[in-house]
Amino acid sequence: QVQLVESGGGLVQAGGSLRLSCVVSGRTISTYNVGWFRQVPGKEREFVAGIGVNDYNTMYADFVKGRFTIARDNAKNTVYLQMNSLKPEDTAVYYCATTPFYSRNRDHYRNWGPGTQVTVSF
Repeated sequence: QVQLVESGGGLVQAGGSLRLSCVVSGRTISTYNVGWFRQVPGKEREFVAGIGVNDYNTMYADFVKGRFTIARDNAKNTVYLQMNSLKPEDTAVYYCATTPFYSRNRDHYRNWGPGTQVTVSF
């Protein structure tokens, strides 16, 4: 069974950086498209970034373009989300998940991890 676990969240000041990790177990990550989403209380989970099985395929939500970078290390079965120039509005629980499609659609994703909290202070 495929399991994903996120880590790397924490408290950071505005303008700072964090790197989130998504470790996949149970199956090699090289066969999966992987996405990062985020959610704040009372709002729907929203797409942040995605990476295809081919590392050249990446996509981002407009609100993180130029600030966040998604990457994968198949040897470590891990997908990363490097977050720079963080803003208070980036505060959320961040989740990773897999999909058989290269997609921004939350409904296409499965094997969700438990999430990691990111808090950006003013």
